[in-house]
Amino acid sequence: MPQNKSIKNWALDDKPREKMLNKGATALSDAELIGILLGTGSVNKSAIDLGREIMTIAENNLHKLSKFNLKQLQQIKGIGLAKAVTLIAAMELGRRRQTSDILDRKKFGSSKEAAQFLIPLMQDFETEKFCVLYLNHANRLISYEFISQGSLSATIVDIKVILRNALHHLSSKLILGHNHPSGNPKASQSDIQLTNKVKQAAKLMDIELLDHIIVAENKYTSLKDESLIQ
Repeated sequence: MPQNKSIKNWALDDKPREKMLNKGATALSDAELIGILLGTGSVNKSAIDLGREIMTIAENNLHKLSKFNLKQLQQIKGIGLAKAVTLIAAMELGRRRQTSDILDRKKFGSSKEAAQFLIPLMQDFETEKFCVLYLNHANRLISYEFISQGSLSATIVDIKVILRNALHHLSSKLILGHNHPSGNPKASQSDIQLTNKVKQAAKLMDIELLDHIIVAENKYTSLKDESLIQ
């Protein structure tokens, strides 16, 4: 790999854009792909050098990189707001791609299928967030909405908001979802209590609560599977 800091002085086969055009995107390293996203480097570093530094800081782990926020990215010398926003946008597109197949199907027949939708949607959040899947009578997804955001260990959920949205969407069934940034998907006592409060309130409106999925990185707990929904 060339040591010259200016990419324009590199051999054609080493330039990331030309390399992608000639050999395809799979031929590029993570650092090279990041370099293409960044577009330009800094005074003393090429875009690829910056890409390598970013990957080193993320321990060469794209999953860890996807958890970086704007502030963390901008702490890397040479990464300003525009570059940080570009990287976060790319990671978000990756997340959405993971859910696109399920969105196309839009039907949930098991806790595993609900988790497969919620994990890529929620696994990278650094604070707790609460999501509700609104389904019709055939378990097909009408809409999903994030209704609250909390701290590292808790989030406040307004049951009235959940039910108001359900009525707005003419939803017959609900699946709740939230994340545990701690990495432990085990349901807390407050998680269990909230779930059963939502179930009882929804029942008054002839709306069925199917499950509550807790996401922690790539793991999950289903309160239904654990027989924690009364």
